[in-house]
Amino acid sequence: MDRLKGKVALVTGGARGIGAAIAAAMAAEGASVVLSDVLAEAGDATATTIRVEGGQALFVQHDVTSEVDWHAALDAAESEFGGLDVLVNNAGLFLSRRLEDTGVDEMNRMLAVNVVGLMLGCKLALPRLARRAGRWEGGGSIVNLSSVAGLVGASFQTVYSMTKGAVRLFTKSLAMECGDLGLAVRVNSIHPGVIETDMGQAVAKGQMEARGMDEARVRRFLLAGHPVGRLGRPKDVADAAVFLASEESGFMTGSELVVDGGMSAR
Repeated sequence: MDRLKGKVALVTGGARGIGAAIAAAMAAEGASVVLSDVLAEAGDATATTIRVEGGQALFVQHDVTSEVDWHAALDAAESEFGGLDVLVNNAGLFLSRRLEDTGVDEMNRMLAVNVVGLMLGCKLALPRLARRAGRWEGGGSIVNLSSVAGLVGASFQTVYSMTKGAVRLFTKSLAMECGDLGLAVRVNSIHPGVIETDMGQAVAKGQMEARGMDEARVRRFLLAGHPVGRLGRPKDVADAAVFLASEESGFMTGSELVVDGGMSAR
C-alpha cells in the first residue's frame, strides 16, 4: 500500500471514470493527489471520498486548454503538498462519427483538449518534476493516456484516433528529449481498450449510430473485439498508471502500456 508513498501526483480529468479511479488508486498507494477537472461538483465529491477513505486529495477546477489553469493546478500541488512527482494527463474528449459528418470546429475542440492540453501540461510540469526527480531512483513520471485507437485504426473514430496517435508519438519524442537533456523524468503512455465508463458508453452509442445496430448487438460486437471476454474496468487502467508512477517501472520510458483486453492483437 506504499508504492507511491511520499510522491505528489496531479491527475487531470480526475472527477470521474478512469481519472477518478487513477486518483483513488494513487492515493491508496500513499501519494498525495491533486485531481483536476472542469466538473467541479463531481471533482469535489471524488476528492472528498478519497479523504474519507484515508487518502490525501485536493480538487482543483481546471480546463486543460488554459495555460492559466495549468499554472493554478501546478501551484496548488506545490503549495498544498510541496511539489510534483507524477503527472497523469488523463483529460480527454471522445467523438464517434462518420468523417463526412464531422465538422472542423469539432476537430479543433478535440485537438485542443486531447493534444494541446496534454502538451501544455507536459511543458509546464516538466521543470517542477525535474526539480524533485532526484528524490526517486526512477525519477519523475509523466503518464499520458492514449488509446487502443492510437495504435490501430478504428472505424468512425478518425478524428479521435488522430489525436490519440499524436499522444503516442508525442510521448516517445518527449521521453527522448528528457533523456537528451539529462532530465530524470520518464514519459510513458497507456492505451486502453473500451472501458466501462461514460466514454465507453459513448463508444457504444457511436457504433450504434454509425453501423445501424441496436444496443445488444453493439455490445456483442464490442465484446467480440476483446479476446479476454469482457470490457475494461477503470481499475484496469488505474493499476497500469500506478505501475508507471512507481519505482517498479524505473527502467521504462517512451513505452506503450497496452491495457486493451487483447483488442489490438487481432
